Amino acid sequence: MHSAMWGNMFHLALPVLEKILRPILVYVFLVIVLRLAGKRELAQLNPFDLVVLLTLSNTVQNAIIGEDNSVVGGMIGAATLLIVNYVFVRYLYNHPALDFVVEGSSDVLIEHGKLRKSSMRKDLITLPELEAAAHRQGFSSLQEVDCARIEPGGTISFIARKPSAEDIRHKEIMKQLDRLTSELSQLRLNQQGSTS
Repeated sequence: MHSAMWGNMFHLALPVLEKILRPILVYVFLVIVLRLAGKRELAQLNPFDLVVLLTLSNTVQNAIIGEDNSVVGGMIGAATLLIVNYVFVRYLYNHPALDFVVEGSSDVLIEHGKLRKSSMRKDLITLPELEAAAHRQGFSSLQEVDCARIEPGGTISFIARKPSAEDIRHKEIMKQLDRLTSELSQLRLNQQGSTS
């Protein structure tokens, strides 16, 4: 019984070369498909996107391991995926033009405080999703945002609006008015204290 157990765990049902080629083919296929699916699939997940990504891994499992359920077969498949990813990322790092083709570029969702609905429609980002992403980054509303971009990796980055010269002047006047009000209150208290 023990020899059958050990045999099942470590006996490869497929040739080693096939065990290496299967994950490589699936890896390349998934990189292409996820690139075509858009940036949203990478980070801005709604429940439907999450279900797709979870079932996608289960769907390609058999394509990676074939009929082999051995421990060694799983280790070969996992090691192949990690090595291919390492080589692919290093290669793209040294070839920026190819990296741009694979990764794509960022899309502007808000520019100078104005929503770019065409970009939002292209990347399938709804206004509530954009507002939620802004809240996660500390903005109370989109009125505080000057620029927002969805990056190639799917994250949304925000740049706050800079106050205008008029806003700065108004804030300074309000500060001085608060200071004068405080001094006036202090003078009244001192005057009341000296008359008593």
